[in-house]
Amino acid sequence: MRAVTGGNGRYWAVWGCLAAITLTAPYRPLPPITVQSPVVILATTTSTRDAGLLDSLVPVFERQTHYTVKVIAVGSGQALAMGRRGDADVVLSHAPESERALVDSGYFVRRRLVMHNEFLFVGPAGDPAGLRGLSDPVAAVRRIVERRAPFVSRGDQSGTHQREQLCWKRAGFSSPPRDGWYIESGQGMGATLQLADEKHAYTLTDRATYLTWRDKLQLVPMVEGDSLLYNVYHVLELNPKNASRINVAGGQALADFLVAPETQRLIGEYGKSRFGQSLFVPDAGKEASR
Repeated sequence: MRAVTGGNGRYWAVWGCLAAITLTAPYRPLPPITVQSPVVILATTTSTRDAGLLDSLVPVFERQTHYTVKVIAVGSGQALAMGRRGDADVVLSHAPESERALVDSGYFVRRRLVMHNEFLFVGPAGDPAGLRGLSDPVAAVRRIVERRAPFVSRGDQSGTHQREQLCWKRAGFSSPPRDGWYIESGQGMGATLQLADEKHAYTLTDRATYLTWRDKLQLVPMVEGDSLLYNVYHVLELNPKNASRINVAGGQALADFLVAPETQRLIGEYGKSRFGQSLFVPDAGKEASR
């Protein structure tokens, strides 16, 4: 190309060279600019919200990290589905079987044990099904069927609902016998307890939510202490390959926070001043096998 030296000629010559290079060189797109959001979306079970635990922990995390946490409290099944779709940045769940399946399928990259408590059957003080004194949840559901005693189920594929379904299965039923005495609330644990109270019915609940709501209810503990009623919570981090829009750093920060020693201490202390006992037992660092 002939050099042009006068006036603006040099400019146009240089521009022509650059244009020629641009048109002939192979196209290489610039890497995308990733801007992490200051908001972390936590999908979690309603029991952690209804028991008040998140109201205690989330402000501590926000002060330490300057993230803002958006809590979406639904059943564990819905929380895990949100994580699978990339509609949340991190998931806190208590549905071990569903969690393991999604980790094995590659939707989550890490699953860590956070804490546990237990499920229990509660019911009206009159105890029409005669459950009081039983220690076996399988025997309890059989007796509920025999006496057609009112029972309120979450009916929402939450961790609590999944454990209830396991009790029915162990009792020899592929699903609960559908009849007028069996009621599905389709709501969270607090609302389900309220409905069971109104219907003078039995229900399965986690201990933390029951203790938090106990003073507002006439329901009393009936069946507890069996290993089938063990209730364990895990925090799960999403696989960014399956959900490119998630806040990876924020989700990991919140997951790390939940298993950090100081947070575990706070979890272990939560509820003691009000109820004389901890509502959750901290478990971080233990084997996540259940």
